[in-house]
Amino acid sequence: MSTPSPRLLASVADLAEMEIARAGGADIVDLKQPAFGALGAWSTEALTAAVMLWNAWPSTGPSPRPLLSATAGDQPMVPAILAQAAGMVAASGVPIVKVGLFRSAHVADCIEALAPLTARTQLVGVLFADQEPDFGLVAALGQAGFAGVMLDTADKRAGGLTAHMDALTLSQFVVEARRHGLMTGLAGSLALDDIEPLSCIGADYLGFRGVLCADGRTGSLDRGRLAAVRERMPAFSTDG
Repeated sequence: MSTPSPRLLASVADLAEMEIARAGGADIVDLKQPAFGALGAWSTEALTAAVMLWNAWPSTGPSPRPLLSATAGDQPMVPAILAQAAGMVAASGVPIVKVGLFRSAHVADCIEALAPLTARTQLVGVLFADQEPDFGLVAALGQAGFAGVMLDTADKRAGGLTAHMDALTLSQFVVEARRHGLMTGLAGSLALDDIEPLSCIGADYLGFRGVLCADGRTGSLDRGRLAAVRERMPAFSTDG
């Protein structure tokens, strides 16, 4: 049985970068403000404009529009606050909402508080490889109705994903998530040389930001750098 091929997620900071990501072949355009943290959120007004732009893109044809996701911000692990933040993003019309689940004794309560939102939007829980994540939470996400789970890094200064987890651990994460019906993503300061080994793990998508920008993750998305990532992925991704 062949390993599923990952798709390319490109995190973008504004509408112009959305267009660059689409033209550059991103499979998922992810709305995120890197200057505001690991999962910095767009403003409500900007999200509304982004959804309008996304809806204007053709949904069929030789280059159908990519999927659209957005982050709910670096929120404290307080159930009511996290649920409200995720609900505000979902209300903008973004179909996929990414929610950071930072290390806390209250993570399980946060997942429970988010469960009602899964009836009207696709939620993706984000665990952080540099915070010793509890993979036992994957089952809770599946039971709560989440659409997916991903691994990222919280502290971008402390090294990328592969500095914190080896291939075996990442594979176990993907297998566990799939067992609970969740799509999977791997991100966290990924470099070009990470693409080949991570593509063999079987995640549904690989997420990029810093490597796409000439001046680091808070810089501007660069067409050439996106093309370099896109070119690397087909060599290891023939299914999608």
